[in-house]
Amino acid sequence: MTNPDHSPRRARTYLLAGGGTAGHVNPLLAVADALREREPDAEVLVLGTREGLEARLVPLRGYELLFVDKVPFPRRPNRAAAGFPARFRRAVGQVREHLRARQVDVVVGFGGYASAPAYVAASRARVPYVVHEANARPGLANVLGARRAARSGVAFAGTPLKRSRVVGMPLRREIVTLDRDATRAEAAAHFGLDTAKPTLLVFGGSLGAQRLNDAFGGAWRDILGAGWQLIHVTGEKSELPDPGAEGYAVLRYVDRMDLAFALADAIVSRAGAATVSEISALGIPAVYVPYAVGNGEQALNAGSAVRAGAALLIPDAEFTPDRVRGDVVPLLGDGARLTAMREAAASVGTRTGTENVVAMIDEALGA
Repeated sequence: MTNPDHSPRRARTYLLAGGGTAGHVNPLLAVADALREREPDAEVLVLGTREGLEARLVPLRGYELLFVDKVPFPRRPNRAAAGFPARFRRAVGQVREHLRARQVDVVVGFGGYASAPAYVAASRARVPYVVHEANARPGLANVLGARRAARSGVAFAGTPLKRSRVVGMPLRREIVTLDRDATRAEAAAHFGLDTAKPTLLVFGGSLGAQRLNDAFGGAWRDILGAGWQLIHVTGEKSELPDPGAEGYAVLRYVDRMDLAFALADAIVSRAGAATVSEISALGIPAVYVPYAVGNGEQALNAGSAVRAGAALLIPDAEFTPDRVRGDVVPLLGDGARLTAMREAAASVGTRTGTENVVAMIDEALGA
């Protein structure tokens, strides 16, 4: 393609800002992969800090990582707060230099420490920027950034972010392309379980969840007694013993979560934004036990799925072996309710989050 003056069009340069946690890095990388696949000649750069998860994951994926100082917003008046303005100005200056030196056409922020100075720098340099918020309760960087963003998108309906629209979550490719029916036999063989039996998947993230481990450590027999199999991912630090029972797979860690999802007919898990988005996108009935620490964002993340009838929510403090017997086991025995939950998930889940964010980027460039 050429410009009207017949000079060659310069390949675009995208700068994707975010990091700190997997919740910011993974959607960022999903969008980066989509941009690179669509435009092999484009330059896709990532802005992050030296301390965040991005410092390891981004180079492993083959992207150049540009650094910005980590400058946390002050939460209380102290010496760190007094020095915040100068440190933030320095971070904004670092980003502005990246924008100039690399001739960045558009900035895409996913929250976290890198995004706040990226939004300010882009605004001052008159570079359009896009905001994506993964959590139902938006972070401060995105709340402030959305005020001047060319486009803003959120993963969950009801997220209070200025001038935003629901675009869903950019998901891992292995989840987006997963054919659960076609992969079920492979998944059953992988976990040593029976393809013909319904399977409950329980997991609490990479570190596990003690509350879930204690509850199912005391109620796994009831799950098997209901005619279901159980995949229980305990987390690498868990000391929960494996009873070696047929139909009960106890695993510290699973590196093929796509296979676990392929076999799962129902799930009990925490309610991180990516977890809820993946489960809803795959149409799997869920019971969410939100992590109680923090500002309550996990309960909010599960809210749209619960309201749609695709999931149940049980507070962390109430999740015990007796609650498994009283709530989870009856659900597993109610085929009609599980079917209705699967159908409801289709109304809140999407596998097109990546494409939707890329569309916002194109709109920002066009505007």
